[in-house]
Amino acid sequence: MRHILAEYQKGAIFMADLKNKRVITAAVCGSWPTKDMNPAVPYSPQEIAREAYECWQAGAAIVHIHVREDKEVDGVMQIGYKSMSLQKFTEAVEKTRELCAKENVDIIREYAPDVIVVAAYGQILPESILNIPKYGCVNIHASLLPKYRGAAPIEWAIIDGEKETGVTTMYMAKGLDTGDMIEHSIVSIGDDDTGETLTDKLAASGAQLILSTLEKLENGTAVRTPQDDSLSCYASMLNKGMGDIDFSEPAEKIERLVRGLQPWPCAYTRIGGKNVKIYGAKVVSREDGIAPGEITMVTKKTFAIACGQDALQITRLQPEGKKPMDAVAFLAGNKLTAGEHI
Repeated sequence: MRHILAEYQKGAIFMADLKNKRVITAAVCGSWPTKDMNPAVPYSPQEIAREAYECWQAGAAIVHIHVREDKEVDGVMQIGYKSMSLQKFTEAVEKTRELCAKENVDIIREYAPDVIVVAAYGQILPESILNIPKYGCVNIHASLLPKYRGAAPIEWAIIDGEKETGVTTMYMAKGLDTGDMIEHSIVSIGDDDTGETLTDKLAASGAQLILSTLEKLENGTAVRTPQDDSLSCYASMLNKGMGDIDFSEPAEKIERLVRGLQPWPCAYTRIGGKNVKIYGAKVVSREDGIAPGEITMVTKKTFAIACGQDALQITRLQPEGKKPMDAVAFLAGNKLTAGEHI
């Protein structure tokens, strides 16, 4: 256990070293070659899984899976043409997991770890792994559980207007982020925090918290506090569609969306018929009688767009095909007029 603590301490101090690590990825069948072009291209979910497994054994950490099906293209039947079938994709993924799972469990069991710690893993560990470590499996979750279980707790805390969040360590269980809690740390959410800056705050807090948790596990003082499911809420995965700004919403809500969806997928709108990502904005007042989506004010330095309540003053943005820029640079090359509807 002391060795593990030392390793975590070292990792907390020298986290920058992780940036130098190399991750091998493998595209086992590519997106367009067919068996007619190359008989070695894996076709069935079983073939894809076998190729993925061999890549993993060779050292790959990520496998790109493009599933296949027979399809007529320009009057010619092509064997193993690329497919958008979710069913085939799911089957290929599951068969890959089946091939890797048993060997993974055997390897972990051979290590005989005192404890297993996961962070932002995104998967529920099977009981065959949960039961291996002496002190159990511990998850570091970026929220004050039971609030914001799920994949995107950091971003949703900002979007929902929370004033504070934190990091919780917990024993892993069969459910998603439902295990008994060990301890937590509280982190305030600033008015200018984005998903990116808050992630950095929580990472620093979490590094210290896991050291504390590991020490308590070793000396027998770690507690088990069951979660109150009635207080839980779910932080669903982010997607690009979430970033499409609806100006009928209050400006305060949109401003939080802008901050919460950075660095990905980013809030966006359309100006002059082109997509524009919004990186910086603030809430300003507006006169009554102005329709949401209408430009309320334009100066040499900034502009504002009417919302369902108040208006959103844009300070930083990224036009389609260009680099991020401040509003001054954008207005120098784009003519906007008050009263114009975007």
